[in-house]
Amino acid sequence: MERIFVDNDDEIRVVFYKLNMYNYAYPQEEKECMNMKHLTTKKILALGLGAAMSLSLFTGCGGRSGETKAPSSQSSAPEEKEAADYGGMTIDELKPLLQTVNEGKLTMVTSPDFAPAEFYVIGDDGTPTLAGMDIALAGYIAGYLGLELEIVPIDFDGVLMEIQNKAADIALAGLAADPKRTGIMDFTVPYEVDPESNQCFICLEEDKDNFPSLEATSDPQYQIGAQIGSIQSDFADQFSPNAEIIRLGKVTDIINELLAGKLDGAYMSMDTAEAYHSTYPQIAIVLDVPNDFAGTCAGVVKDNPALLAAVNLAIESAVDQGLVAQYKEKAMEQATGNIYEGLLDAQGNTQE
Repeated sequence: MERIFVDNDDEIRVVFYKLNMYNYAYPQEEKECMNMKHLTTKKILALGLGAAMSLSLFTGCGGRSGETKAPSSQSSAPEEKEAADYGGMTIDELKPLLQTVNEGKLTMVTSPDFAPAEFYVIGDDGTPTLAGMDIALAGYIAGYLGLELEIVPIDFDGVLMEIQNKAADIALAGLAADPKRTGIMDFTVPYEVDPESNQCFICLEEDKDNFPSLEATSDPQYQIGAQIGSIQSDFADQFSPNAEIIRLGKVTDIINELLAGKLDGAYMSMDTAEAYHSTYPQIAIVLDVPNDFAGTCAGVVKDNPALLAAVNLAIESAVDQGLVAQYKEKAMEQATGNIYEGLLDAQGNTQE
């Protein structure tokens, strides 16, 4: 497992439990809240990935305990107001009340296999650099709250587990505000309001005539892919109940299986599907998937209303300034270049 610390002196430090370290630049347009270097290297999707790093999700990420942690106070906070009052407070009023897993830090979990939201760009020297719209937004949020950003990359199931166990403060992983997840996290205001067509069904171009409608996907002869724990997995159950549903841990695994002819189709977010289609034109986006999810949100640890209110203010600020749109545009550009989606090994290298 890796822990990535983002500070305000133009550098991100990646610290591994085996004490292997390297430094790298992080893309960030705005410097009011966090000064960071710009990424310029182009990227292409690298999909020949092997098995992901083994993680024990029931004991937390890597060596971290999965037990619920008592948040530490950022400072000697004054007596807190009732939860109902937090939404009316300013950021300056909220800052002294913030409680986080690690004092002075905002610990964020993400699943870096979901371009353009979160992924690794590969530099000319082969060094992987965490990037994406969610990563840039997390940096802004931490700066707005006056905290140091700590990023814990983990698989998607682990993202949900870490937030549920209160081992992290916030999750940014392309999350939709799924009502089924409200028991394990509180959702922020949306930072991206999705267009009407935000989820889709994909297949190979040569097979698109097999799927004139979602009803056609529900056939026992088809193997349909979706990511474990995702809303796309729910869509597969809803729209393709008679097909064989193949649930995989990473989006890259789904794409690999589709390209290899081992899957007949898959459910995916539109942004992610478009990113893959730009690199693999043999992948066809054939069907829109109707849904009630209005946008993409961050997930905040339960029972922390001051933090939720502060993160909401940060997101509203980023949206109002047009920063989220800039982050997405940059991430979409990066996602057409040399990238890696998945977890790094203990030395910080991509896994073949």
